[in-house]
Amino acid sequence: MPLDHNAHGVYAIAATPFHPDGRVDVESIDRLTDFYVGCGVSGLTILGIMGEAPKLEADESLAVTRQIVRRAGVPVIVGVSAPGFAAMQWLARSAMDLGAAGVMIAPSPSLRTDDQIVGYYGEAVEAIGADIPFVIQDYPLTLTVVMTPGVIRRIVQNHPSCAMLKHEDWPGLEKISRLRAFQAAGEMRPISILCGNGALFLDFEMERGADGAMTGYAFPEMLVDVVRLQRDGRREEAHDLFDAHLPLIRYEQQQGVGLAVRKYVLWKRGAIASDTQRKPGAGLTDAARAEVDYLLSRVAKSDLRAAL
Repeated sequence: MPLDHNAHGVYAIAATPFHPDGRVDVESIDRLTDFYVGCGVSGLTILGIMGEAPKLEADESLAVTRQIVRRAGVPVIVGVSAPGFAAMQWLARSAMDLGAAGVMIAPSPSLRTDDQIVGYYGEAVEAIGADIPFVIQDYPLTLTVVMTPGVIRRIVQNHPSCAMLKHEDWPGLEKISRLRAFQAAGEMRPISILCGNGALFLDFEMERGADGAMTGYAFPEMLVDVVRLQRDGRREEAHDLFDAHLPLIRYEQQQGVGLAVRKYVLWKRGAIASDTQRKPGAGLTDAARAEVDYLLSRVAKSDLRAAL
């Protein structure tokens, strides 16, 4: 089914497994896909920053997309951000032909003014086609592009094919409230809002009107539970569960080693055969691995799923 504004729940940002020599680990792709689906996610997002997409060749990107879409049985969003629109168009059209639900587009880091940002998305939609549902990736901490609520509203109103915002601003709770206020006032059509930032603020993002999470935390079933509990109005239970995982979530947020931490935990959970990143990529020292193991033992006191 094509992506639309009703999307909710957890869309796990999928890692890309590699063998120790840097080759794509085809067997682990199936294992990891089954792991995510088994955790109860509503969908998957692939070829994002966590998926090490810039390190993949074009044919590898397509092969990974084909394999996951065939296996997942849930909607798959494909990251198609590229320096040029020709590459973006090729991957977007190819992914949709393979059965993807939609694509995710990050703004070019060179954009600075509101009009430049709005114009960029207009050109991107023109390139990939207005028939392809797309997700705005709003991640100023990494992409250095600041999108105000007004800019997001302009993009949404200009393009009916915009189905979702991946919200990763920080601080960003007021942005969620502002966008939902636009929607309530009839000033912006409805869109799905899923939140990233490693789920660091998911507990309150749900209360501000987010529809769920789109991030790569290595315990996606915890995210699924928090989203469900918040939607059911069980606030204290949601916060208690989230708080138990917060020290590990915080540790993951360290710039430069976050992906290494996630892959290490996914490896310990048996979801992938190796925690290798394709070069260049920072690994964990023995001291860091010991710290992650300690944090897992702490989380396990409240959530036995972390007892690895």
